[in-house]
Amino acid sequence: MKHIYAFEETSEYDKFQTIIQDFTKKLQNYEQFLEDKYELIEKPKGIVWTSFDEATTIFSDLPIPAFTNKDTIYITPDLNAWRNMFLEQLDGKSLPSIQAFYEHLSEKHLLTILGHELTHHSDLFLDEFEDAREDNTWFEEGMCEYLPRKFFLTDSEFEEIAVIETELVNSFTSEYGSRSLSAFGSNSYQARLSSIMFDYWRSFLAVKYLVEERFNHNIQAVFEKYHEWDTEGRKRTLLEHFELDHVFS
Repeated sequence: MKHIYAFEETSEYDKFQTIIQDFTKKLQNYEQFLEDKYELIEKPKGIVWTSFDEATTIFSDLPIPAFTNKDTIYITPDLNAWRNMFLEQLDGKSLPSIQAFYEHLSEKHLLTILGHELTHHSDLFLDEFEDAREDNTWFEEGMCEYLPRKFFLTDSEFEEIAVIETELVNSFTSEYGSRSLSAFGSNSYQARLSSIMFDYWRSFLAVKYLVEERFNHNIQAVFEKYHEWDTEGRKRTLLEHFELDHVFS
C-alpha cells in the first residue's frame, strides 16, 4: 500500500510523522494476520493521512475522519481530534468514567480504527463494501471492530472498551433502541453523531456475543454460519439467521 500525505502545511505532517511511521509498521503485522487467516487478498491501494477537517469536509462529508472510498483508506492521525469527537458523541450526558476514558484515549485505540478500515477489504465479507447492502451491514462493521481490537489490544483493554460501549448502548437505548440492528446506517450519516455511533457499538457487541458466547471463541465458525446464510438464499435477515433478533432486535 502506498502512503499519501494530505496536509495543508508541512508542519502538520511533521507533527504526526512519528505516529504515522509507528502505525505503518504495526499495521504490517495486522495485514499479514488478515492475509493468513481472513482472506485479505486484494488490499487497498493506499492510505491517505490527513487532518480531521480535510477528512470530514474535503475528502468526505462524513463526520467520522476514517473511512474507505473504493480502494483507498482515509484517516486522520490526530489523536486529540479523535478524543474530541468521541466526547462529542456523549451528547452532554453525565457519564464521568466514559468521559475520562475518551479524554485519555490511547494511540492503540486509534490504531484499531485504522485496522477496522483495512479489515473491510477481507474477501470473507459477502458483499462489496460500497454496494447497497441489506440486513448484514451490522455483521461486517461489528467484525471490523472486533478483529483489530482483539489483535492490537490487551485482554484488559479489550474488555474495557466492551464495558464502555455496553454502557453507551444502555445510555442511548431510550433514544435509538427501537431501531433494528438490521437497519444499520438507515438513520443516514446526517444524523447526530451519537445515533451513528449507536449502530457501531451494538454491532461490535453483537459480534462479540456471537464469537465468545455462541461459538466459543471460534471466529471461523462464525464466518461459516454467515456464509451459510448466503448459500441458503438469504431467506431471512442475518440477525434472524444467527438467532439474535430477540437479543439485539
